[in-house]
Amino acid sequence: MTFSSLTVSLKPEITLTSVDSNILLQSSSRKLTFHQPEPGLKTALDALKQGTHTPGQLQTLVLETDGTQVREKFDAYLNRLIELGWICHAIPPSSPELSPLAIAIPMVGDYYFDCPEIDWDAIAKRFQRNIAFTLSRFAYLHQVEGEMVLESPLTKGKIKFSDWRGPGLVSQLSQPQTAASLSQEIPGITEEIAQQFLSLLFAAQMLSASFASPVEEDEEVESEEATPPLVFWEFHDLLFHARSRLGRHNNPLGGIFPYVGKIDPLPGVKPLMTDVVIPLAKPNLEELNQTDMPLSQALETRRSIRRYDETPITLEQLGQFLYRCARVKKLFDTERGEVSNRPYPGGGAIYELEIYPVVNSCQGLEQGLYHYHPLDHVLCQVSAWTAETEALVQDVWFASAQHDQPQVVFVITARFGRMFWKYQSMAYAAILKHVGVMYQTFYLVATSMNLAPCGIGAGNSDLFQKATGIDYYEESSVGEFMLASVPVKP
Repeated sequence: MTFSSLTVSLKPEITLTSVDSNILLQSSSRKLTFHQPEPGLKTALDALKQGTHTPGQLQTLVLETDGTQVREKFDAYLNRLIELGWICHAIPPSSPELSPLAIAIPMVGDYYFDCPEIDWDAIAKRFQRNIAFTLSRFAYLHQVEGEMVLESPLTKGKIKFSDWRGPGLVSQLSQPQTAASLSQEIPGITEEIAQQFLSLLFAAQMLSASFASPVEEDEEVESEEATPPLVFWEFHDLLFHARSRLGRHNNPLGGIFPYVGKIDPLPGVKPLMTDVVIPLAKPNLEELNQTDMPLSQALETRRSIRRYDETPITLEQLGQFLYRCARVKKLFDTERGEVSNRPYPGGGAIYELEIYPVVNSCQGLEQGLYHYHPLDHVLCQVSAWTAETEALVQDVWFASAQHDQPQVVFVITARFGRMFWKYQSMAYAAILKHVGVMYQTFYLVATSMNLAPCGIGAGNSDLFQKATGIDYYEESSVGEFMLASVPVKP
């Protein structure tokens, strides 16, 4: 079974039109014109729209009518169309009225579909063993608009299946399979169809290949996924990286505003959560402009501090810190909802992040869980000191190498709807960037105030949900940060 056993077709969104004696192929962003193509070449291009021919059959159409030179021209054209991401490859159905068992569909240009000729019999004869294939650990099968789709962050395409047999075959590839063994698992799948199926998935970079029987020591081969640099990547990390940036998918990305006219945007500032409100101190900004630590000094002396003074941070310090870092400086109404200005930068001026101080020890403030209201510059008490709030503090303490007990823990959450209402594909990635921006702001202001800052690398979002009762999917914790008093040197 070889590459030529797969049928090729233009993607459905590629239009083919005849203009005078020319043929025009066009996508939403690009067009190609074939000027006065030869009869055989024109027939082959028309056949690409039908999707019922293999490359070999298309070559024959050109060769019989136009000769070898034009056939070579067609080969170059076909390769170019594949690179552009305009060509799908499919397993031909057993009868014309049926859909292909599986079809590989490019998502973007600069597409790579490498399907070398696999001479199964020659390989088995030479090495006295068969090739076995296993599903890539980066590949994932999911339902999209009623169809089962196989995708991977390793590739720029996806595979759609017309019925249950395709996903059934994919499930068998959790263990190494030869074409012969795979054909025994699903009724109606012959060894020839299994070879086509494996060829298609392998060309689409969905499989890892190895020998089916044990190899000699000098023949041991490691898959690409088991060696650097891919060995370092976890599935969810690579998928998140590839799907939240351009280049390997055609999903909408950026400020798409998908819910305009469907769902109202969330307010720019979260309403006061309770009636228990604690006013906060404000710094004298004019005085700070004259006396505050220079930026370069704050950058150079900034460090994570996990040892604290016996005398905890004060409510006044906490208030001044939050004012300098996170207050709302100005709130605006726009045609697409409220936006604001704050001391730290935020994409689209959306400011989806919320700050919940969990107070373990702070002079002038009771233990408990609070929410910072950045417009009014006050704290709202969400909860008294409970087992759940204590668990939040202990979780951060364990994550920070278990030095001194935290005095104040900032649980940073995101109101996801603020970002998701505007952005697609990149929204969660942008949220994490904003958390990093807030961390740096916290560090620099804490350093200038001679306080002890420390960012935390991981946290438990379910603990926050238990402590507050807020819907996990509406608003969850995305960062944690400790703030305390600096030890006084003897």
